[in-house]
Amino acid sequence: MREISVSLLVETISELCLEANLVLNADLYRALEKAVEEEESPVGKECLSNLVANADAARQNQLALCQDTGMVVVFAELGQEVRIVGGDFEAAITEGVRHGYEQGFFRCSVVNDPFLRENTSDNTPPVIYTRIVPGDTLRLTVVPKGFGSENMGAVQMLTPAEGKEGVKRFIVNTVLKAGANPCPPLIIGVGVGGTMEYAGLLAKKALLRPVGDKHPRSDLAELEDELLTAVNNLGIGPQGLGGRITALAVHLEVYPTHIAGLPCAVNLSCHSLRHKTKVL
Repeated sequence: MREISVSLLVETISELCLEANLVLNADLYRALEKAVEEEESPVGKECLSNLVANADAARQNQLALCQDTGMVVVFAELGQEVRIVGGDFEAAITEGVRHGYEQGFFRCSVVNDPFLRENTSDNTPPVIYTRIVPGDTLRLTVVPKGFGSENMGAVQMLTPAEGKEGVKRFIVNTVLKAGANPCPPLIIGVGVGGTMEYAGLLAKKALLRPVGDKHPRSDLAELEDELLTAVNNLGIGPQGLGGRITALAVHLEVYPTHIAGLPCAVNLSCHSLRHKTKVL
């Protein structure tokens, strides 16, 4: 049995919070550079160029990529041969988020109750998803999720008869309804199957795939391409100012479901899709 201390867990989560908020992932940075070349609208091209410059400035000056440094979501894949020692697992993750946000002087956006709305002043608690997996490692992924895009997500319990066309219609209409609110260009995470809440989790996980990596199933990869084309034909464009590039990618994940249902969830991310991973 391998032991991992809570002190290491706190340190790692803190580092991931800092890095995620300051350094745009290389796959997304390349996607933005490519979008600058492909965008036909002069205003859209200028918007995309500014986003690339913003990422450069954030990295060089150690400033947050976006003023909305999000509510932190943590995905933990805990090896069944790992033992956490020295304290409580989730408390350590929470402390790591608190420390990282204090160290980075990031905006604290979490309130203690959805009705009372008192700010917790340290951006905690995070949302934590823990999965027990084989092995003796702990894989941690920190996702600071801004709510300009989070607020534009949606879940629809479709009927099986609506099928693939119903799924496509729901996704495109969700993006159309969102308009400029989620700060396009977007990464669109889609979850289909499972139950209502699991479809939403699939959609969020879909965002974490490297930008533009296709689903390994050819039929789903084809559907991702169809959806990306349909979304970019809406003409919303970068920052909602018109153009070809409303989305950089559509990532779709599926899971078995009930004979009577076709759950579908859409989780949108803005151009600043922040996430970092480390394996202990």
